[in-house]
Amino acid sequence: MTTFDFGTGPVPAHQHPNGGGWVADTATVSESAYVGPDAMVYGYAVVSDNVRVSGNARMYGNAVVFNDAWVSGDAVVSHNAVVSDNVSVYGNAVVYGNAVVSDNAVVSDNVRVSGNARVYGYAVVSGNARVYGYAVLSGRAVVTGNARVYGELINK
Repeated sequence: MTTFDFGTGPVPAHQHPNGGGWVADTATVSESAYVGPDAMVYGYAVVSDNVRVSGNARMYGNAVVFNDAWVSGDAVVSHNAVVSDNVSVYGNAVVYGNAVVSDNAVVSDNVRVSGNARVYGYAVVSGNARVYGYAVLSGRAVVTGNARVYGELINK
């Protein structure tokens, strides 16, 4: 049995045939996905379709990435986050919690998208911005610099 240490001790793992990156045996990565040589997918993360995970990118927890999304650089997608549909997450960006980034959105630089936030529909988040809580960014919204976008769930 082959093992690899993802940072918390060795676990059963293998190198993905398309790119050579490390994948824990508990994670699910489709053959059509690319996991670059320095990228890691572990925990119960799911990578499917033509997703590219490259650079030093990390995916873990119960994160799901599908439909031609790119996760690269030192980006992290974790916990229960979902990234899909031609999205780019790169730089030092982190998408975590129950956040969803979809539909051609771009998340880059030192951005954090967390909580139950939603970023979709060509929205761009960059710089040191934070999108959290129940915030929703859509359309062609652009959030950059040190901006903070927070939303609350409103019960009617």
